[in-house]
Amino acid sequence: MTVIEDRIAMAESDTRWLDEMFERLEKMPVPEGYKVEIVEGTIYMSPQRDIHWETIRAIIWAIEDRFGRRAKVLSDVRIDFPGRKNGLAPDVAKLRDGAQKNSEGRWRYEDVEFVAEVISPDTANNDYGPKKTAYALAEVPVYLIADPYKGKCRLFTQPKDGDYVSDTSITYGGDVDMTTTHLGLVLKTDEFPRD
Repeated sequence: MTVIEDRIAMAESDTRWLDEMFERLEKMPVPEGYKVEIVEGTIYMSPQRDIHWETIRAIIWAIEDRFGRRAKVLSDVRIDFPGRKNGLAPDVAKLRDGAQKNSEGRWRYEDVEFVAEVISPDTANNDYGPKKTAYALAEVPVYLIADPYKGKCRLFTQPKDGDYVSDTSITYGGDVDMTTTHLGLVLKTDEFPRD
């Protein structure tokens, strides 16, 4: 087997494993208001707090104000990302125009052009670690982390070799300037809630 054939076989194996795990999770009594995702083969469940949701809504509204209400924006929807067994459910994912689901009925990571994650105490290490790596490997051009505990946003752009070249920190109250990216928008954080 060539290296490419080996990677394709491993990706297909990971997809089958993720499908099986998500099917099992759907049968379990996951409490309402909990987000479930699989990061590097480990299942994480975290409660969604009201501050979390208010921040997600503010980000979605900014995207819809810029691209219209028909923009393909998802929240907490499974997308399989590169890396080992990554069935992620970003807090916000904007897909490119013309994005279509794959043969399994899921959105393709290749069509994701923006991801935002809102930090929760249980998932912060994933958002800054393996998920950031997965998004960079997928070449998601813009990755935003909002942290209501520190009152800061981190904007990552220019993915390269599994990391982001640009890393900008913005304190709540400032503007997240994404005008130099394909999004062409400024996200105001002055009304982002804090926890």
